[in-house]
Amino acid sequence: MGGKGADAQPAFRVATEIVDAGGVASADTSDVATVDGAQALIDAAVEQFGRIDIVVNNAGIIRWAGMPEVDEDNLARHLAVHVLGSFNTTRAAWPHMVEQGYGRIVMTTSAGLFGLPNNTSYATAKGAVVGLTRSISTAGAAHGIKVNLIAPAAWTRMAGQTPPADGTDRPDPGSIEAQMAPDLVAPMVAYLAHQDCPVSGEIYAAGAGRFARIFIGSTVGYVHPTPEPTIEDVARNWGPINDESGYSVPADLGDWSATFMAHLVPDGPDALDAVRE
Repeated sequence: MGGKGADAQPAFRVATEIVDAGGVASADTSDVATVDGAQALIDAAVEQFGRIDIVVNNAGIIRWAGMPEVDEDNLARHLAVHVLGSFNTTRAAWPHMVEQGYGRIVMTTSAGLFGLPNNTSYATAKGAVVGLTRSISTAGAAHGIKVNLIAPAAWTRMAGQTPPADGTDRPDPGSIEAQMAPDLVAPMVAYLAHQDCPVSGEIYAAGAGRFARIFIGSTVGYVHPTPEPTIEDVARNWGPINDESGYSVPADLGDWSATFMAHLVPDGPDALDAVRE
C-alpha cells in the first residue's frame, strides 16, 4: 500500500493461477521506477514471448497526507512509482511496438485525481499519468499504438483490503469487497488492450459493474470584443466563461488551440480582407 518493503508472492501467485488454467505467464519483480528495472521487465517479456503487444502499467502506492503535512519525500515516492514507473516501462516497450507497427498500452489513473483533502501526492501523480498518456497517444497514432487509461473502482490491497476471515482468497458474496472485486475492472482493461479498441488517449472508469468515460472538456467561454480585456470584464462575464452548454472535448492540444483561437484574425492583409468579406 505505502510502497515499503517488498512482497513477490502476489505476482507469483497470479502467474501460477494463469499457468494452472492453461495459460503461459511468469512473474518479474524488477523495479519499474528505475530505467534499468523497466528495461529488464520488457526484455524478459520479449525473450519469453518473442514480441510485446500489450503493456498494462498498474504499479502504484498510496501514502495518505494533505496540506501542510505532506512533504517532498511523500510526493517524490508517488511520482517515482506512478509516473516514472509508467514512463519507464512504456519507453522500454515503445521501440518494439514501433518496429512491429502495433501496440496497446493501458495506463492506470484514478478518480482520486478529482481530489480529496488528504491524497495530495496520489492525486498529483495520477493527474500526471493523464498528461503522459494524452501526449504519447498522439505520438503513437502513426505507428498503430493506442494508449488509454483506466480509473479503477476496486477494493484492492492498496485500498485497504483485508483477507477474508475464513482464510480463502474470495470475500463473502454480497460484501463490499465482493461487489468491488478487482476482477470487475478486467473487462475494460481487456477491451482497451484488444486489437479492436477504437480509441486512444481516453480515460475510462471501471468497477462494481459500471463502466464510464471520464473526459477533459472546454467551455465555449467568452470572447472580449476589444484587444485589452480587464479584470472587470472577466468578472462581468464569469457566467459565460463557466457555462458548460456547448462544451467541446479536445482530441489533443492542436484541436483545443484551433477552437480556442478560432476568433483570431489570421496573419496578413489578404487574410484580413477574407475575414471582412
